[in-house]
Amino acid sequence: MNGPLLLAANHPNSFLDAVILDILFKKPIWSLARGDVFKKPFYIKLLTKLKILPVYRTSEGVENLETNYTTFDSCKEIFRNNGIVLMFSEGKCINEWHLRPLKKGTARLAISAWKDGIDLKVLPVGINYSSFLKFGKNVFINFGDLIRANDIHINDTDGKRNSAFNNKLQIELQELVLEIRKDDELRKEKLLTLKPTLATKILLFLPAAIGFLLHLPLFIPISSFTKARTNGNDHHDSVLMALLIFLYPFYLILLTFILFNISGSWFGFLGLLIFPFTAWCYVQLKNQLD
Repeated sequence: MNGPLLLAANHPNSFLDAVILDILFKKPIWSLARGDVFKKPFYIKLLTKLKILPVYRTSEGVENLETNYTTFDSCKEIFRNNGIVLMFSEGKCINEWHLRPLKKGTARLAISAWKDGIDLKVLPVGINYSSFLKFGKNVFINFGDLIRANDIHINDTDGKRNSAFNNKLQIELQELVLEIRKDDELRKEKLLTLKPTLATKILLFLPAAIGFLLHLPLFIPISSFTKARTNGNDHHDSVLMALLIFLYPFYLILLTFILFNISGSWFGFLGLLIFPFTAWCYVQLKNQLD
């Protein structure tokens, strides 16, 4: 979908939410992230290169709120160039299957763009995960109906405009975000799992078992390290995924090198294909829920 476009999404799983959406769109997506990350010049340069802009909440210092106007100006410039911006409308990441009350930031950005004559479209996005703790999960992404300037009374007062926008966005997102209690295992099983057929289980069982054993030496230390560093908070899953994505190529090369030395022939290089395939087989059969 072409811009100017504002993605208004729920926020269940830290920066993994933004990574997944960025993969789905052909155009690069600029994301808004909590401002307290932008403390040092190195992080500011790095995050800007990654197309991430700061947005501050009152809890992060009233003195920083002025920066939000600069960020909004940058977003509107992106819109003028038909770009895409992602904003998490709940304002905070929590690992849950529940839509929380929406903050005013999305409404303010959208209305500010409309008042400047930008033909902005707002696309509601619901992101749902089968698991927040395990590698290998199902992700269900739902898109709602576009919200445009003529869907609200643009000439109303700020309070009425923001309220009208948030009411419309809340109604859209409620249809896209699954509502499941953490202890409702039956509902999780029904809505979040994709069950393989018996034939699939039979065909993939052996390579899946091999994949489990081959990748256990990589997964256990990374999982333990992540748990210790994140202390089981709402960033655990995103950090785990990032570490695995970064380190897996090196682990794959190591396994392939070992196979090459054992086989003593070019056959060893087939490990570059075989090992990821066995990992994929395991993911197809493993438990998809926490």
